[in-house]
Order: sequence, then structure tokens, then C-alpha cells
Amino acid sequence: MNNTKMKKGGLGEEIKVLMKTRVRDYAMYIALAAIFIIFAACTGGAFLSPRNLTNLINQTGYIAVMAVAMTLVLIICEIDLSVGYMAGFLGAVAAIMMIRMGINMWIVIAAVLALGVFFGVMKGLIVTKMGVPAFVTTLAFEFIFRGLLSLITSESGTIPIGIDSFNAISNGFVPDIGDIAGMHSLSLVVGAAAIVLVVYFQIKRRKNMQHYHFDVLSKPMFAAKLIFMSVLIGVVAVILAQYRGLSWTIVIVAIVTLVYHFIMEKTRLGRYIYGIGGNSEAAALAGISVSRIRLLVFASMGLMTALGGILFASRLQSASTTAGAGFELDAIAACYIGGTSTSGGIGKVTNTIIGALVIMSLTNGLNLMGVGIAYQYVVKGIIFIIAVAFDVMNRK
Repeated sequence: MNNTKMKKGGLGEEIKVLMKTRVRDYAMYIALAAIFIIFAACTGGAFLSPRNLTNLINQTGYIAVMAVAMTLVLIICEIDLSVGYMAGFLGAVAAIMMIRMGINMWIVIAAVLALGVFFGVMKGLIVTKMGVPAFVTTLAFEFIFRGLLSLITSESGTIPIGIDSFNAISNGFVPDIGDIAGMHSLSLVVGAAAIVLVVYFQIKRRKNMQHYHFDVLSKPMFAAKLIFMSVLIGVVAVILAQYRGLSWTIVIVAIVTLVYHFIMEKTRLGRYIYGIGGNSEAAALAGISVSRIRLLVFASMGLMTALGGILFASRLQSASTTAGAGFELDAIAACYIGGTSTSGGIGKVTNTIIGALVIMSLTNGLNLMGVGIAYQYVVKGIIFIIAVAFDVMNRK
């Protein structure tokens, strides 16, 4: 929006313009806030308890890392339907290598991540070199991974993982550095540091946009935005500090998000990915190797699928024949709820994390209310349709 126009129209007019022009960026936050308020009221406050919110964040971890990579896949107008059972299969492979073969945990993790990249490259080659549509290719791989998962778990059905160091990846917490009023001080320190960094980078970004004569928020709206973000980060930090502090899952998701955000916002590769999603023919004419970028995106998806499988196996401390069922739907839904466009070319990994929280908050809250899994799928389906319909209407 233009600052001159906002000065004439006032703050109320600016808010109206923001809701019209940037509704895609704010819708998932509104949805998440509504979900939190509704479930807090329906569960007598249990949903917002420090323990439950910590569990919610940990439960979101394996979906979040896959959804981050899925964002890139959807931006380039492709899709990967195989990530669910692929994650379950790779988690089972990790369990077998550690439990039955006695291989060191870190070697297993490296091998499984490499295997994930291999499968991602394989799918990418079929799509880019053979010309088979991604929908068909990944659907076929879903059947393959489902069969392989059943095959390697057929003897026992479930493979328990009794390795504490591995299980701590999704269930463990970062050691604290002290105690402040009965709370974990590390969470408070990290929260304060996060607030400082967010404020600093937001101010720096605003100055850069002004320098190049881009439209920016008015000072009151910008200040309100900084206050809201600071309060949100502070509340989350205090809630985490009241239970057991920062989990390793939060650390892993944060690192993955920061890396992908940097790639998409600050590197040539990120610009190429957005360019291909916006118009692949124009990108090719501009000298971009479209097939190579698509191959890298599918390899990235394979890597994060493997990480998601490791996080899920660690979370459940076992591998089973049903591991990974429906993960691809949650990952794709998280992307669309986070504002990724169905037509490609638009999407942010940071917003996808919020979308993943929306999806997993629905599951967590409905479980606390005692709602059956069948009804949960119905609710998720309705939310999915609303998210896609919203994107279509927004583009019009």
C-alpha cells in the first residue's frame, strides 16, 4: 500500500487495504488463533497447558519438516504423494539397522538421509527425464513404499526401538542452564534473543524497502506488528519454560526452517524455484535449467521425508506397518493453509510452519475432546477444501 494514501485514509483504511491485499499472509494466523481459543474453551484450558502445548509442538515436528520441503514442490507446480509411506518405510529401515544389525545410530541416520535423497532423485528423474507426471510417479511410489514397509515389518508387525539416544531426538529436551522462578531459563533466554533478532531484521527489512521505494506499513501499523510478534514469541517461550523447556524437535524444525527460508529468500536457487513456478517456459528461455531445479527440489523432498521418518520413529519409539499413513495429506494441507498457491509460484516456508501447527492443533484438540478419528478426517477435509477455495477466490 502507498503511505500517502494511508495518511489520507487513516489507520482504519490501512487495515482494510491490508486485509484485502495481504490476506494470504494473515489468514493462517487468524485460523490458528481461532483454533486455540475454541479448543481452550472446549477443553477447560487443558489445550493451552504448558505440557500439552509442548507435546503439540513435538507432534508437529515430523509433519513440519516434510511440509517445508513440500512447499518447494508445490511452488514449482509439482506434487509428491509418496512421502507418507516413504517416511514410514525409512523409519522402519532405521529401526532394523539399529536393532537387528547393531549399527551405530549416527551412521544409520546418515544412511537413511542419503537413502531419502536417492529416492527423491529417482522420482525426480522419472518426472524430468521420462516425462511421467509427478502425480502418477509419486502415486506409484506410494504403493511401492507401502508394500516395502509391509514386507520389512511382516515378521513382527512392530519393531520396538529401545535406544534412548535415538528416542531422545523427538522426546528429549535441551539441557537447561539454570532455574528462574521455577522455570527453565534457557527457553527464556532463547525467547528474548528471538525477539531481539525478529525486531532487528524487521526494521532492517523495512529500511531496505524504503530505500528502494517499495510500499511499507505505516509506523503505527509496523509498531503494532512488532509488538504482536514479540508478545507471541514471549508467550511461547514462557509456556515452554513452565514445562521442560526447549525440545530437540523444536531445534531441528527451527534449523530446517531457517535454512529453507534463507535459500528461498536470499539465494539464486530460491529465485529460480519461484521463477519456474510462475512460468516455467519463461524461466527456460531466461537460461534456467528447469529440469535440474526440479530434480533438486525432489531430492530435497526426499531428504526431508527421511528426516520426518526418523522423527516419527523416534517419537513413537518404534516402527510399524501403518507408520506414515496420511502424512502426505497433512503435509500438503499445511502448505495450502500456509498460503502456498495451487497455481504455483507463491509460497513461504515460514507460513507453512504455521499451517502445520493448524493441522496438528486440530488433531490434538479433537483428541483432547474425545472426538473419533473418523470425524477428525472429516474436519481436516473440510479445512483443506476451505484453504484451497480461499486461494482460488484470492487469485480472482
